[in-house]
Amino acid sequence: MHVLRTPDERFASLADFDFVPHHAEVRADDGTALRMHYLDAGPRSAAPVLLLHGEPSWCYLYRHIVPALAAKGHRVLAPDLIGFGKSDKPSARSDYSYEGHVAWLSQWLTGLDLRDITLFCQDWGGLLGLRLVAAFPERFARVIVSNTGLPIGKDAGPGFKAWLNYAQTVPVFETGKIVSMGVKRGLSAAEIAAYDAPFPDDSYSSGARQFPALVPITSEHASVVQNKAAWDVLCRFDKPFLTAFSDADPVTRGGDAVFHKLVPGTTGQPHCTLKGSHFIQEDTPQDIVQLIDTMVHARAD
Repeated sequence: MHVLRTPDERFASLADFDFVPHHAEVRADDGTALRMHYLDAGPRSAAPVLLLHGEPSWCYLYRHIVPALAAKGHRVLAPDLIGFGKSDKPSARSDYSYEGHVAWLSQWLTGLDLRDITLFCQDWGGLLGLRLVAAFPERFARVIVSNTGLPIGKDAGPGFKAWLNYAQTVPVFETGKIVSMGVKRGLSAAEIAAYDAPFPDDSYSSGARQFPALVPITSEHASVVQNKAAWDVLCRFDKPFLTAFSDADPVTRGGDAVFHKLVPGTTGQPHCTLKGSHFIQEDTPQDIVQLIDTMVHARAD
């Protein structure tokens, strides 16, 4: 496996991103060591809040949420998935698989021995984060899902198919512009540049290009069996489980209904609809901070 690492200078002086970097080592199936970058802010003695990004973003997506939660006394962790952000990037698209990403995140989670976790996940952060919940339900205290799902081989609709075709065929994968199109308010030039920073050229974008092709939207896709098994666990998950989808995401609109129907932990929760597009963290960061903080403290009531 050939691994690329984005030069540190690409991340110098990014807008609103002044965080101490943390790194952990995870390993691929062939034994290759991969460096995973993550943010870790707030008191280490506090229960962890885990923020998982999706495609094609990185932990920069949570730059306004991490310090606000830390200021409220939470320990906040936001990793960069392998292939994204400051984490290492295997260069071949064949190096990436759904199960590989689950394994890498699982190694990171258990390596830090995180427990009593509050999870907030969006996009692929949900496709992976919910697999972690199913694999380690004892480690998770509560879950908030936004603009995400856990597909089991069913058609995802025209919006996702258009995105899949675009990701596979566009000559240059312009991450910043892609993220900006999924933000209702739009992004500034500096913010677009920050989302472009992990990818000096298209050779670094193999993971970003491959992710859409890994979503199990047909019965022939890999990970359908594993996701069905994960749903079996989620259908018994009775800890607090909140949905906070946005009102203007054409791909995931209505996706909260399946959680309300199947996950017992959704019963009695104050589910809400946030105002924004796909990357809701950019549109309503303070609303997300309030949701997480309120949900954590609700256990004391």
